Amino acid sequence: MCRDFGVRKFILASTSSLYAGQKMPFHENLPVNTPISPYAASKKGAEVFAYTYHYLYGIDVAVVRYFTVYGPAGRPDMSIFRFIKWIEESQLVVVYGDGTQSRDFTYVEDIARGTVNALSVTGYEIINLGSDDPHSLNEVIERIEQLTGKKANIEFRDFEKTDIKATWADIRKAEELLGWQPQISLDEGLRRSVEWNREWAIVIEE
Repeated sequence: MCRDFGVRKFILASTSSLYAGQKMPFHENLPVNTPISPYAASKKGAEVFAYTYHYLYGIDVAVVRYFTVYGPAGRPDMSIFRFIKWIEESQLVVVYGDGTQSRDFTYVEDIARGTVNALSVTGYEIINLGSDDPHSLNEVIERIEQLTGKKANIEFRDFEKTDIKATWADIRKAEELLGWQPQISLDEGLRRSVEWNREWAIVIEE
């Protein structure tokens, strides 16, 4: 079907969740054959399916593995926006685990730029898009407290079995193939996210 429609290039949005249990920083050549969540398993299946189409039809495929994307207009169920909302509204901040688990938080504009750059890829390539600068959830909450001027009321709950303790991207391949590096620091990204959340909340109230 893809061949009939003349499609010759795909970009697949994949995930850092595939690297669960691997040595950090995560490199694209690591085996990712033991996903620990249905979400990660679905992404692994999509990568294999994309490779099959590359093999059969010569379609160029860039698999970009995203590392914890955040920023304006992001998914409201992701941790940073939940933390911002809960802290701003003086609600209970729920953290699964002790908060020391870390993520390679990557700002949405950096992710978008890397994805567009991936259109230049030929063949089949897997490429990490991350900040190469992991931070713990406790650090993120502290920085949001500073930005909002409000104290978080945190409740720590049991760590979820399907979660991953830490992520950290090796981004050398993205630098070499795409000429890409992240540009937005966590502090700047959080500042923009807090500002966007406040503007969005005002619009909804009106």
